[in-house]
Amino acid sequence: MTQRSVGRAVALYGLSSLVVIGLAGAVLALVWGAPLDRRAVLVSALVALVVQMVAFAIARLLAVSGNGVAGWALGAVICLIVLVIHGFVSRGLGLPSNVALVSLATFFFLTELIEPPLLNV
Repeated sequence: MTQRSVGRAVALYGLSSLVVIGLAGAVLALVWGAPLDRRAVLVSALVALVVQMVAFAIARLLAVSGNGVAGWALGAVICLIVLVIHGFVSRGLGLPSNVALVSLATFFFLTELIEPPLLNV
């Protein structure tokens, strides 16, 4: 695989993740309508997008060398660690922890679903 195909896969994943997180964030913002709740959803969306882009880039690099499943598993572990840290940080920021954690877990889950097909692009 060429560096161009890796860059193309990361760009496609980033665009797909942005769309999925945006749609899910809109739905979650309807469910939790308070301003502080919406801020928690927005912060979680930004965290999820950044973390998933880094995790996908790592998984894609490992997939090139034939270790795609290991890369995907490593990305899942990274997401779990970030989810735990986000629980503490969101409380420190004064955001509602339940909204922050549920929205981040939702974003991680949805973006993990679109990851496997794009590992082989």
